[in-house]
Amino acid sequence: MLNNLESFSNPPSKQEFATTFRLVSKISFWVQLVLGLISGIAVLLAYFSRNITTQTNNAGIGFGIFLAIVGILLLCFRVYWAFRYRKLAKLLQTPNPQNHPRKGDVIQNLRIGFIVSLVGILIAFIASEETVAIILGKALAQPQGVAIYQPENVIRSLDVFVMLANVNLIGAHFFGGVTSLGLLYWVED
Repeated sequence: MLNNLESFSNPPSKQEFATTFRLVSKISFWVQLVLGLISGIAVLLAYFSRNITTQTNNAGIGFGIFLAIVGILLLCFRVYWAFRYRKLAKLLQTPNPQNHPRKGDVIQNLRIGFIVSLVGILIAFIASEETVAIILGKALAQPQGVAIYQPENVIRSLDVFVMLANVNLIGAHFFGGVTSLGLLYWVED
């Protein structure tokens, strides 16, 4: 057991790191892409639901949609960055050492990915909190067992779609951040 722990504490060889880097970046790419697509579809449904149905005087959901779009744009960059990780890993696995990127370049790429993920988590968290507060406010404003005559107090599907998008964005950015941080920690040892 102790030998297993010691093998993780030793710095990896370039080939070990490249193999792990390639596998982790591939998994990260696909997880972030799938969660991003789910979020994008949810935001599109919320946006079109908002334009087709009767408008209410609730600017909060509009702000939630805006923050979700910003989070999706950050996630698009993050998915591209995960794809770029795969290219770096392929370069590290080439037999010619002159084609290998410098360790500093790999570390810089991992740091940029981590920072973008942290910003994305923050934006998606703020959007989620704001959306939950609006949904909770609507739920509390509804008298129990009585018909609702105020359209601004109805919890609509768009409210739930915005919440779904923001929660998926938190997950996608979190996964990307963990990927970058784990690889960064391993390469800097």
